Amino acid sequence: MLVGVDGCKNAWIAISQTVDGGLDSHHVSDLEQFIDDYQPKVVAIDIPIGLVESGARQCDVAARKLLGKRKSSVFPAPILPALAAKDRQTADAITRSVDGKGVPAQAFGIYLKVREVDELLRARPEFQNIIYEVHPELCFNSWNAETPMVHPKKSGSGFMERIALVEATFGPDAFPGIRARYVPSRVADDDILDAFAALWTARRIAAGKALTCPAECEMSPTGLRMAMWY
Repeated sequence: MLVGVDGCKNAWIAISQTVDGGLDSHHVSDLEQFIDDYQPKVVAIDIPIGLVESGARQCDVAARKLLGKRKSSVFPAPILPALAAKDRQTADAITRSVDGKGVPAQAFGIYLKVREVDELLRARPEFQNIIYEVHPELCFNSWNAETPMVHPKKSGSGFMERIALVEATFGPDAFPGIRARYVPSRVADDDILDAFAALWTARRIAAGKALTCPAECEMSPTGLRMAMWY
């Protein structure tokens, strides 16, 4: 089983595909339990994996260069000293003291999920052979013949250009079949589309066709691979 995962409100939305091409979706509150239960071959997940003590990760810098007008979609990853912060004010103060830069509210919104995956990979290092970091806009860029999406994903035009790729690869019933399972306040349209983009990359990883950004993976101080797959 191959899985694409994106964050949604207080959980994860995971879209899976079996060897016979069958699609399913899962509203996941415990990522470790999900992996233990389903034993997927590849989990491509939209979350920073591997953090640095200060400054920016090279994969974030490289991804912004590749994405051009969509570069703002790559949020700054937390630095290790700020990861355990319980609120944005604390994370902001720590990051300012180390890097001289603050932590916007939108960037702090991913800290809890970053911490969940970071702790999981440190506790279960064997999962590094299963879990791979992706960024949906980088996936869509590659999916779209190395051309960035023209419109923001939350716009109507952005939805249409992304769903066209989903339908061309997974079929016209793929998105509506999963959309019908969840109320939009719990799982947004763009969460589902991003999970499909992650699944598209999971297929490429499994087939040995995926690329990494940057081409040479760095290692974090805690021994985790730092690269975005696409």
